[in-house]
Amino acid sequence: MMKLILTWDIKPGHEQDYFAYVLQEYLPQLNKFGFEVTDAWVTAFGERPQVLLGAVMESRFKARKVLGSDEWAQVNEQLMAYVDNMEVKLAPHKGNFQF
Repeated sequence: MMKLILTWDIKPGHEQDYFAYVLQEYLPQLNKFGFEVTDAWVTAFGERPQVLLGAVMESRFKARKVLGSDEWAQVNEQLMAYVDNMEVKLAPHKGNFQF
């Protein structure tokens, strides 16, 4: 089992459009890709990314295939209209909080 860990900061002034896009487009697309969203975190204080999103998939091969696809690039290109400092990590799933 692999865990996809996504982090980013929401661009100031884009919060409403960001939430609409993430809820209506981004998260459903992650599910269509075969990822199961497991957690979402917001940093309330400190020097960490504002948002952390975690999702799991059963195999590294399938996850890498999705991350290398044009569809993945397109959905993230749209997300970049609303966020900065996006990072994408893929790691073995440990069953608890991962950063």
